[in-house]
Amino acid sequence: MRGASYVRNTAETRISIDLFLDGKGVYDGTTGIGFLDHMFTLLARHGQLDLTIGCQGDLEVDTHHTVEDLGICLGNALAQALGDKKGICRYGHAYVPMDETLVRVCLDLSGRPFLVYKVKIPVERVGQLETEMVEEFFRALSNRAGMNLHIHLLEGGNGHHIIEAIFKAFGRALRQAVAIDPDNAGRVLSTKGVL
Repeated sequence: MRGASYVRNTAETRISIDLFLDGKGVYDGTTGIGFLDHMFTLLARHGQLDLTIGCQGDLEVDTHHTVEDLGICLGNALAQALGDKKGICRYGHAYVPMDETLVRVCLDLSGRPFLVYKVKIPVERVGQLETEMVEEFFRALSNRAGMNLHIHLLEGGNGHHIIEAIFKAFGRALRQAVAIDPDNAGRVLSTKGVL
C-alpha cells in the first residue's frame, strides 16, 4: 500500500498523520475541532484513503494554527506517499451536490502548487471551525503536496453544506488523481519525464 507518516511539532501544535492512499476510506483520530473531524471522515470515505490523525493545538487561541498545520502535514504526507508519481493518473475532478449546494473541485498533482478558491461561505463559523480556515487548510495542503487545486462554489447558501461538499469533492478528485493508470504503468504522466 502507498502510504506515509508525518509528524510536526511546533510551539503551537503537535500533529501526527498516517496516510494510506489505497485504503478502505477510514478516518481515525481527533483534531479537537469536531466539525473538522467530520470533514476528515468524509474526505477519507470519498477519497477511499485511510487517515489517522493525532493532534494537539492551541485551540484556546482559535483554530488557525491547528487547521493550517493540519493542511501542512496532510500535504507533506501526500507528497511522500506519492513518491515519484510514476503510474498515477495525475488529474482529478469532481462535482458534488448537497441539497442547494453544488461544488466543483479540479486538481493536478503537477508538483506546481497553486490554489484557486472561489467560495463565499455566508457564515463565520460552523461548529468550532472558523469558515475562513477552509481556504487556509487547502492552501497549506496544496503548497506542501505540490498540487494545483481549483475549488469553485457554483451554487449554495448553507455553510455546512458548502464545506461538506468541498471536502467530499476534494476526496473524490484526489481519488481519481492518485489512482494507478494501467496504460501508464511505471511512467510519469508528463512530457518532461518528472512531476
